[in-house]
Amino acid sequence: MGQSTLKDIFGAYRVDAKSIFKNKDVLTEKFLPTTILHRDEQIRQLGRIVAPAIRGEKISNTFVFGTVGTGKTLTVRYVAGELEKENPAEIRVLYVNCKMKRVSDTEYRLLAELTRTLGGTVPATGLPTDHVYRIFFELLDKKKQNIILILDEIDNIIKKIGDDILYSLLRVNQELTHSKLSLIGISNDITFTDNIDTRIKSSLSEEDVIFPPYNAAQLQDILLERAALAFADDVLDKGVIAKAAALAAQEHGDARKALDLIRVAGEVVERSGSQRVTIPHIDCAVERLDTDRTTELVRNQPKQSLAVLASIIKLKESQEGNVQTGDVYAYYERTAPTRGLKLLTPRRVSDLINELDMLGIIRTKVVSKGRYGRTREIEVLPANPVLMRIKKILEENYLFDTLNRYG
Repeated sequence: MGQSTLKDIFGAYRVDAKSIFKNKDVLTEKFLPTTILHRDEQIRQLGRIVAPAIRGEKISNTFVFGTVGTGKTLTVRYVAGELEKENPAEIRVLYVNCKMKRVSDTEYRLLAELTRTLGGTVPATGLPTDHVYRIFFELLDKKKQNIILILDEIDNIIKKIGDDILYSLLRVNQELTHSKLSLIGISNDITFTDNIDTRIKSSLSEEDVIFPPYNAAQLQDILLERAALAFADDVLDKGVIAKAAALAAQEHGDARKALDLIRVAGEVVERSGSQRVTIPHIDCAVERLDTDRTTELVRNQPKQSLAVLASIIKLKESQEGNVQTGDVYAYYERTAPTRGLKLLTPRRVSDLINELDMLGIIRTKVVSKGRYGRTREIEVLPANPVLMRIKKILEENYLFDTLNRYG
């Protein structure tokens, strides 16, 4: 029975079978369109910043800021790619996504990844970090070239390994004879530089480019263009694109969310054996994406953030009433050392609570306590499959069971 069922499922996905998709990859992050809608001003800004590289000059180090799904990475990679075409012999673009696991969680791994992008070889472990730096510098300076290093999600470096790596990269030019190195950092968090050493901040943030959120009309333009390339003709009901654009516009103008919505809606339709994407399919996609997105956000948090989140959840489950910031720190202070975590200050824990709130993992609100001042009350996600998945992640990181012993 099982084998027969699988044959039916796989048969439906044969190449010659009719699909509602022409090219699903068009709706994913890896697709690089030939034109980028509604980002002309940012393209011009970045173009002016990087243009001096054509004359062999070092470009200004640059920060690119904007919320999730505002086209930052897409635009930066597009401009850098066009620049590289102008003089491929002397302009080299290196791109690293700092959120990828086992790439930027230690200084050694980040340097090893950068070395590999330049054609070098570094073992996964075993060499002194200074030695890896030396290999990286030698490859950088091997010939005359203007190197632009794009560090996507650069704030993750600061959270995981501190800002010393940035200081070292910024000082590289003092040791290079033939080459020049410039940095472009991309981040969703405009406040993360508050924790960077002032020397690094002044050197790195020579230019800032801000990406505003897309509005619903702009998102609709983007979806219409991509949908024409991604879907077969006449499979989208009227109103599907408009609804997906409107929903994404409510979430800070997130084009990535809008594209995900119509992609997942299409997958739901295809799995059901239907041939048309309707508005209810968008509602189904919303539910699926919200579940997947929250758990993925939690999975990618540093261990200290997970320890704070575990404290919040355990407190909420073990007491009546609202959880307050002071309660969380007291619980965290008592339990974090049992897992070998360095004890953070109350202010830093408060910052981590802010970050969890900003990501939508928890919700906080400031309440007045009269003459006793103000405090923040923390709400946790309701008891549903999302929360169960979050607990599973915390257990995998040996955090939630530790807290249970103190419940």
